[in-house]
Amino acid sequence: MDNEKEDKLIRELIESIKAGEAGIRDVDKLAGELGLDPKRATNIRRRIIEKLTGTKLDNIGHFSLDVERATKRNIENMIGVAQLPMGIAGPLKVNGELAKGEFYIPLATTEGALVASINRGCKAISLSGGANVRVIDDKMTRAALFKVDSIEDAVGFRDWVIENFDKIVEKTKETSRHLRIREIRPWIVGKNVFLRFEGETGDAMGMNMITIAVEHACSWIEENYPNAKFVSASGNMCIDKKSSALNSLTGRGKTVVADIVLPREVVKSILKTEPEKMVEVAYRKNLVGSALAGSYGFNAHFANVIAAVYIATGQDAAHVVEGSQGFSLMEMQGDELHASVMIPALQVGTVGGGTGLGTQREALEILGVAGGGNPPGTNAKKLAEIIGAAVLAGELSLIGALAARHLGKAHQELGRGKKTS
Repeated sequence: MDNEKEDKLIRELIESIKAGEAGIRDVDKLAGELGLDPKRATNIRRRIIEKLTGTKLDNIGHFSLDVERATKRNIENMIGVAQLPMGIAGPLKVNGELAKGEFYIPLATTEGALVASINRGCKAISLSGGANVRVIDDKMTRAALFKVDSIEDAVGFRDWVIENFDKIVEKTKETSRHLRIREIRPWIVGKNVFLRFEGETGDAMGMNMITIAVEHACSWIEENYPNAKFVSASGNMCIDKKSSALNSLTGRGKTVVADIVLPREVVKSILKTEPEKMVEVAYRKNLVGSALAGSYGFNAHFANVIAAVYIATGQDAAHVVEGSQGFSLMEMQGDELHASVMIPALQVGTVGGGTGLGTQREALEILGVAGGGNPPGTNAKKLAEIIGAAVLAGELSLIGALAARHLGKAHQELGRGKKTS
């Protein structure tokens, strides 16, 4: 299609959209009929939005990612990209089960001072011998909802599910060779029965994988237990992209723990404060303050670090809400500072989703975890260990800044582009 024909097509589409006879979604249909590639369709869609809104979209239209891949797997009605600056923190020494050595952490954010703060925490950890990190649980969940006629029916249905666990698991295997369902937890509330499927999903974050499997298995359950009606593949007991006590207690995705012992001299030279002051801030802020607020996150800022890594590496950014939950503790160990974090629900993958996009894959390659691991699942767990250590670095730096009363000064210098005297 030459430029003149494209201009005519755009004018016709705009008139149809204004008349309510067509929508932006119709560009893909027309592109297919005219044999236009996804990039050309994206350009047409962007030009339509420019005309409809009177906004020039030069920056949104400037990008390097593979449009064909993105439009097939990651986005609908694409007009371009949203660009974020990406920084690097490190090296960060990690003593994990899979992540061993020094790592540079890619962080995509618009918050000035964040990367510098995490970088400072990385230095404190590395000078102290490295963060000890472990993934202590690994499961993606999807909680299906069934409706029955009475409590008696609910109990009978629960018992039937428990008795037929192996058969139900076999049905889930028909949709994916990577999924391994290890438990189905039932909850009964009135006429509602929630079945929380829990399974390992290899190197994929696995939410779509387990959703497809649960839908397939639940259709089989409904056929074989007609007294229970399959209402929804997700009954919010999963619990997905929302704060919850359930995920804090039982976990979702990777449950990660990390700790470090910092010598007093490292605290003084790098964090510019004393261990005792950090212990007091951590206790009164992270624990007392969070309890008073009724928070599920008893920490300083897990979400800051997790969000920046998620965006950089192509994770589902909405899962930050679950990653923000967890505990950050600090206490004296002799004359030294012991610091630890527990993240109960860290959803990460190294295949699928946005991990295959160009810049995101490069960020994963920086960490040495791009693609599938050998054996399967090891790359995703390694990534979780690295993120756990980075979260610990972020907690140390922020609590140190608060204890030293440097937080406002750092944001004024780095977040506002102003230097203080």
